[in-house]
Amino acid sequence: MAEAVSLWRREAMFLTAMLASETGIVGLNTLFKVATTKGLNSYSFLGYSYLLASLLLLPSHLFSNRSRSLPPLSFSILCKIGLLGLIGSTYVITSYIGVKYSSPTLASAISNITPALTFILAIICRMEKVRFKERSSVAKVMGTILSLVGAFVVVLYHGPRVFTVSSPPYLKFPQLSRSLSSPNSDWIIGGCLLTVRDIFVSVSFILQAHIMSEYPAAFTVSFFYTLFVSIITSLTGLVVERNNPSVWIIRFDITLICILAMGIFTPVYYVIHSWTVRYKGPLYLAIFKPLSILIAVIMSAIFLEDSLYLGCLIGGVLITLGFYAVMWGKANEEKTRLLLLVEKENSPLLLNHSDDPI
Repeated sequence: MAEAVSLWRREAMFLTAMLASETGIVGLNTLFKVATTKGLNSYSFLGYSYLLASLLLLPSHLFSNRSRSLPPLSFSILCKIGLLGLIGSTYVITSYIGVKYSSPTLASAISNITPALTFILAIICRMEKVRFKERSSVAKVMGTILSLVGAFVVVLYHGPRVFTVSSPPYLKFPQLSRSLSSPNSDWIIGGCLLTVRDIFVSVSFILQAHIMSEYPAAFTVSFFYTLFVSIITSLTGLVVERNNPSVWIIRFDITLICILAMGIFTPVYYVIHSWTVRYKGPLYLAIFKPLSILIAVIMSAIFLEDSLYLGCLIGGVLITLGFYAVMWGKANEEKTRLLLLVEKENSPLLLNHSDDPI
């Protein structure tokens, strides 16, 4: 009984942490969309915020190394974290530029292809197996296909507005009305960038799981990761914006609030991800993605007066159905594995009992 309660509490902790991280990232996307109208540049935003995140993680990294024995931080592991930082830099740059072209709602809708992409990569890396004779494997394959079809619908079909919610006057940002009325070409560009983002997110989940299996220190991995992302995004920005140095000047307005919020939230976000991927695996990180659509729709409607479009709605439904098909297959595999484990543990007891004299 005590073991079951302990397991329940552990699952509740993972649930709460992932819900908080998804809500936070959607909130940051919404805040970033507002800050871009005040002149916030994507590269300076990422460079400054990830630098702040690495500084906040530094004490925890030092304390973590002293408090328990860990394998040596070899050059090989550091190179893998550097590669993770390069991949992370790519997906955060494409993510925020994609949000700038489209909306937080589209970003959340497309993010639900992450389980399907992660599943495909997990098969390639032999972290997942497909057996077409089993319903769970068929469900995961069909869910993956459905998610990818939904992603194409979201990106390629904008469609008419389904509904628009009018927010209270004190929450409105009228300066966003023009930027949110993006033409279809911008919507497609944003959707393509966000799709590229999720491909790299899936790759990072797999690599992160591999790194955490070799070096199980969430704070240390997160510290070096955020530091590498800050360096790479800053260098990229210096090259791209070399003729516009004013983008690195931060004013004391919502742009500074956005950078501080991102810098404070990022360490929490990546520590949660490192901790979760170590104990639950890379696919578990994607379980809460469909909730981000609902969160994004509510936040965008209230703060941005954003509209929900038919293409986003249809594609979101397809992606969500595909997502839950993949998760259903995963849950059934876990159930089968646990049953086999219980049978294996009980079989010696049954054999010993049968040998007892009557």
